[in-house]
Amino acid sequence: MKKLLLVAFLLSASSSMLFAQNQIIPIYTGTIPDSKPSDVKETSIKVADGTERISNVVQPSLSIYLPPKEKANGTAVIICPGGGYARLSVDNEGREVAKRLNEMGVAAFVLKYRLPNDQSQPDKSIAPLLDAQQSLRLVREQAAKYNVNPNRIGIMGFSAGGHLASTAGTHFEKPVGQNVSATSVRPDFLVLLYPVISFSEELKHGGSRDNLIGKTPSAEQTKLYSNELQVTAQTPPTFLVHAQDDKTVPVRNSIVFYEACTRQGVLAEMHLYPKGGHGFGMHNKTTKDDWVESLQNWFDANGWLVK
Repeated sequence: MKKLLLVAFLLSASSSMLFAQNQIIPIYTGTIPDSKPSDVKETSIKVADGTERISNVVQPSLSIYLPPKEKANGTAVIICPGGGYARLSVDNEGREVAKRLNEMGVAAFVLKYRLPNDQSQPDKSIAPLLDAQQSLRLVREQAAKYNVNPNRIGIMGFSAGGHLASTAGTHFEKPVGQNVSATSVRPDFLVLLYPVISFSEELKHGGSRDNLIGKTPSAEQTKLYSNELQVTAQTPPTFLVHAQDDKTVPVRNSIVFYEACTRQGVLAEMHLYPKGGHGFGMHNKTTKDDWVESLQNWFDANGWLVK
């Protein structure tokens, strides 16, 4: 009898841990838009802290992390890791975050998006946004399959991934690409962590801007991808986190986006830390405050944790 109980317990525990597993699916079927034949091949390295960095993405995909059905509340988040539009920090700004969201009952989809590359893309400036919009479209169209409410799908981004997420949140009225479906690509909310927002001379992260729109961009392109200038009353509710001493992406990137949201009447919440630098992921070691708990409270206040 004890053995049977032990087996039952192990099976139950195994079942409850399924949310930690993930399925990886391509976001496109058939030809990938804005792509051309090249010798570019995806590379992956482990850095000093043991986390993975991916570069030269050719086949964009979603890694799916689903909470147990009994815990799922129908909200979903697409996660865009950062890396200056040159690489993707897929662990501390992707997989780890997805598992934490699952603990809230939120479905998570880590996006491995294409990084701008003239060799493999006819127009490198639109490739990441194409992938972000397609991921929103795909999750929304397959919402029932993933036990998700199609009206509760947000997008989260870190650093340059924050630029991509904020672009998705401000450029949805005219989706990029051709022959797009009628499915909305407007995220229902934005979560931006130490995001690149502006490509202005004062606030830009040089690497992100150079990689996406080149070293000598036109004034029109600079304005188009300075997302504080693209906020409208239709921009989704936004949650921002940044550190004042960030030397890589100036904290005013978050501040100007928050100010733009305020001017347009968009609900926004911002958490600024005096210290923490850049790239701290879920854990700002300079404070006992936990921004993820604040995010959970924000989700709760907006009704996104209600089943």
